[in-house]
Amino acid sequence: MTETASKPQIILANMAIVLVIAFGVVGLVCYGASAEVRHRFWEDLLERPGGPMTFRFILQPIMAAIAALHDGIKDATDGRSPYTWTILANSKQRGRRLREGLIATARVILLGLCMDVIYQLIVLKTFYPGEAAVVALGLAFLPYLFLRGPIDRIARLRLGAASTDESR
Repeated sequence: MTETASKPQIILANMAIVLVIAFGVVGLVCYGASAEVRHRFWEDLLERPGGPMTFRFILQPIMAAIAALHDGIKDATDGRSPYTWTILANSKQRGRRLREGLIATARVILLGLCMDVIYQLIVLKTFYPGEAAVVALGLAFLPYLFLRGPIDRIARLRLGAASTDESR
């Protein structure tokens, strides 16, 4: 996301990060981090793809991939450094580039939080906020994080081939 973010995009991104942090903190305060909680967490997490609302395990990563596709191609055309590599290796740009990703995926993260809350209330008959935060980030932000860089590289190869073909 190289263009300047609009005010609604920034508000959505801020809301997403505040909710994810709040869910994580509330989950730790209410349930702790004991071995029993971690065991339940992994059991619940592994049961989600086979239960109701399984479509979100396809929908959210696809939405994140579309955002990564858009931003990766834009990175390639603008000649920007690869997204994930910049986050890992460049501490000066890390925060700004993570913010770009958060702005690009904020709607998907918020959708993921809502869908997981609904899932938990219907299936588990309770609410574990930490689990909702992990699932939302895992389905929305991680695919974006892992796909934007490779999409950028593929787009650079394609753009390089296109510019070579045009120069003939």
